[in-house]
Order: sequence, then C-alpha cells, then structure tokens
Amino acid sequence: MLISEMFRSLQGEGKLIGVPTVFVRSVGCNLDCSWCDTKYAFSGGEERSVDEIVSFIGGCRDVCLTGGEPLLRDEMKELIRRLLSEGHRVSVETNGSVSIADLPDHPDLLVSMDIKCPSSGMTDRMHWENLSLLKPKDQLKFVVADEADYGFAKGVLERHSPDTEVVFSPVGGMDLQPLAERVLADGLDARVLPQLHKIIWGDRRSV
Repeated sequence: MLISEMFRSLQGEGKLIGVPTVFVRSVGCNLDCSWCDTKYAFSGGEERSVDEIVSFIGGCRDVCLTGGEPLLRDEMKELIRRLLSEGHRVSVETNGSVSIADLPDHPDLLVSMDIKCPSSGMTDRMHWENLSLLKPKDQLKFVVADEADYGFAKGVLERHSPDTEVVFSPVGGMDLQPLAERVLADGLDARVLPQLHKIIWGDRRSV
C-alpha cells in the first residue's frame, strides 16, 4: 500500500497521549479540511507491503494507523489483523466519513474517530451511523475552532449520547484555556487535550 511516512514517537493526541508509538501514515484522503496539517499525505508516498510495515514496527507494542484516511486502503484491514495477531495494541485514526462496521471487535483495537465540526468545511461528509458502532474503549474526537464548532460538538453529544470516550482539542492543538473553560462550565463528560508532539517538537513532520 502507499505509505507517506513511518516513524516512532510519542502519541500526541487522545487518551493514549504520551505513549511510545510507531506511526504508519497512509497516502490519500477523501476529505479536505480547512485546517488540515497533514496535506502532504494526500499524494506521493512509497509502496510498502504488510511484511515491510510489520518489520519496521518491530517490538513496539503500540501502533497508530493514520493518514490521510487509512480506511481508504483495502490492505489496511489485513495490516490491522496481522498486528493484532502479533500482540500489538492498534489505534486507527479515521475521519468519520468512512464506515467502521467491518473493523474487528478486538480488545486491543482502538478506533479514534473524528466528527468534523463546521469550520472544517466537511461536516456534511460524516457517516453518522458510525456513532452507534463506537465502543467504550474507543474515542470520539472533535477539533474545535470557534463557538460555532463548540456548539455543534455539544449538540452531537446531546443528540447521540455516544457510548465512548470523548476528546475535545482546539485547532492547532495549543490554545486550551477557552475550550477547557467551556467544557467545565457546561459539565461535559469530555477530555480537553493538546497535541503533545507540537508542545515538545513544534510544528514538524514525523514526530
């Protein structure tokens, strides 16, 4: 499959934040969010076999499959099954527009799914049926740019009551205080988290 980059770093987002992880970033995305920080993964890359990817990962327990949109790649499901069979803990970062119904129900598979808020320009592309498929071990993420985004995210939680962990993060991953204060004032059952890799290494690739 076409891979943009593979590297070892700390997980920078979500409930596994800070955990040493190998990242496998596939090429291609079916969305074009206004604030996307990985547009370089929309094209290019190199062909890598499942065996090559598994060899690169080596003994690192945690693996994050990301993009782009990793679930656009048919080979990704084969890679997921292989990694789970070899004892890895796998997280799949998906943008919310592709069905997750065919992903295996496995205790070591974490689905990290976005719902794109209005500022992204991609809200109308969401596959809303996915919300009922998320499990308590998974996570639902909202990237929030402004009051309209926050109100939208809050409304999604009120209407759908997803049975999963919820993470709010500001666009850019750094300006946490306004978002944190809103979540606390409204009593939302959600984590407010930064993008840790940007705090440590700045706005760079492959970290």
